[in-house]
Amino acid sequence: MQSINITAIGGGGFTHDTYPVLDDYCLRQVGKARPRLGFIGAASDDDPTKIARFHARFDSKTACHVHLPMTLKPQALADHLSTLDIVYVGGGNTAAMVSLWRSNGWDRVLCDAAPRGLALAGVSAGAVCWFDSFLFHSGHGPMRPLQGLGLINGGACPHYSTEPERRAATHAAIAQQAMPDTVAIDDGVAVRFGANGPVSLCTAEAGAAAYRISRAQDGLIRETVISL
Repeated sequence: MQSINITAIGGGGFTHDTYPVLDDYCLRQVGKARPRLGFIGAASDDDPTKIARFHARFDSKTACHVHLPMTLKPQALADHLSTLDIVYVGGGNTAAMVSLWRSNGWDRVLCDAAPRGLALAGVSAGAVCWFDSFLFHSGHGPMRPLQGLGLINGGACPHYSTEPERRAATHAAIAQQAMPDTVAIDDGVAVRFGANGPVSLCTAEAGAAAYRISRAQDGLIRETVISL
């Protein structure tokens, strides 16, 4: 299997203006003192506040930091990615973001760049989009599983303990086999994934964790804290 380096944050970091240690953890995964960083804010419709926070947060920590606007054509995006070490994807509407990427060709560009050495990171929508499937909530109506980009095997759920209804929805989706075995991540936690699954994690909030949730042969749901 091709190598990948993806860091998924359940909630926090510069776009939420909380847990700055999680941002630093993402940068460390590149292995450079001052990496070249890009930011994708498509899930929040390129919210100017989040873009401003991005520039302020990383001005002194990177060799360069660039916002990658939603208007970029696929080749222009690929050209930008070829000059970067890591791309950070912000939170927001995961379904809208993934749909946009599939319609404008960004999905292929990002998925091609990851095994070639580009590190990926993100929070909430930007954390779970890389998985086979993710638990999505539009803000109204029931939560539901949707198809992700498939760079990481299995399902994903952010904000797991912060939003209590997510636990029940995740368990129900897995029990009904609407989602595969899933990694659920609390706010204040980041998990780095390689080709074979989680390889390290960072916890910035006492009591917060990441969990493996799976359906056993007897149909029961098992939830286990990830310890790395």
